[in-house]
Amino acid sequence: MTERPAGGAAEERRGREPGRGHVVGGDIANQPPAVAVFAANRNLLFAAAYDILGSVADAEDVVQDTWLRWEKVDHAKIEHPRAYLMRIAVHRAVEHLRKVRRLREDYIGPWLPEPLWTEEDAAERLERRGGLALGLLVVLETLSPLERAAFVLREAFAYEYDEIAGILDRTPAAIRQLVHRARGHVHARRPRFSADQQDAQVAAERFVDAAVGGSMSGLLGVLAPEVTLWNDGGGRARAALRPVLGAPKVARLLAAVGPRFAGYEVRWARPGGSPTALVIDGGRPIVVVTIDTDPSGRVRDIYGMANPDKLAHLAHN
Repeated sequence: MTERPAGGAAEERRGREPGRGHVVGGDIANQPPAVAVFAANRNLLFAAAYDILGSVADAEDVVQDTWLRWEKVDHAKIEHPRAYLMRIAVHRAVEHLRKVRRLREDYIGPWLPEPLWTEEDAAERLERRGGLALGLLVVLETLSPLERAAFVLREAFAYEYDEIAGILDRTPAAIRQLVHRARGHVHARRPRFSADQQDAQVAAERFVDAAVGGSMSGLLGVLAPEVTLWNDGGGRARAALRPVLGAPKVARLLAAVGPRFAGYEVRWARPGGSPTALVIDGGRPIVVVTIDTDPSGRVRDIYGMANPDKLAHLAHN
């Protein structure tokens, strides 16, 4: 399972970012040139901001701030609009990350990124809306803001070192060091390989079925011995206040609480590449569960998002 968006080279990826009309609506071809340029890059800006911040709401704020800056400049003097917009958005995201890091230290229980949601038949939208796996975003929380931004631009968007240097106002050599440190940290904390997509999906569905059915044996049969369960309730929903470690403890907890979700609607997708279950009660999203597997197809990490504040954006999808 790859943790970067499909696309490869930077220019190939950057040339395919249709706008969603966040600030403006309608056909891009009928917009004023400056508005059309922004709309055409809007999703790229959102994706970069989201991967740096791990928050849908904060990423939307960054995009809005970028638009407000873009409105005020003399567009005739901007030689490379996409690079200019990306520089503004990344700087705003880094600044905002420095501020919210202090707030996240006081968060009740584990802090997890807000889950994105994309139906399985919407591959293009997935690619535009951010490409890093949720488990990787969790690891990126331990990087410095500059390390995270450099890593995201290099690994998720395939920017060259000199391009990243221009965005972050650093030398290419400094950017190489930032990316090198970030990669070392990520590789030390997150395995590089998982099961293939089909095996991962099968394991994820077996896991959910066993949990909802309250089956200890079923859970132990699909969980890796070193599995970790992360729950984000943010003090707004019942959730474990610390990560739960090891198959026996995880299985006991899920066998006890899983049957409460029997009969609820479950939708599956793969935002960021990991099998993800959206649990819905009466049309309202109540939990999102993202599941990572090891190469043998056993569940290695489980990320449960139950904080209603972080699920609110899914109600509009």
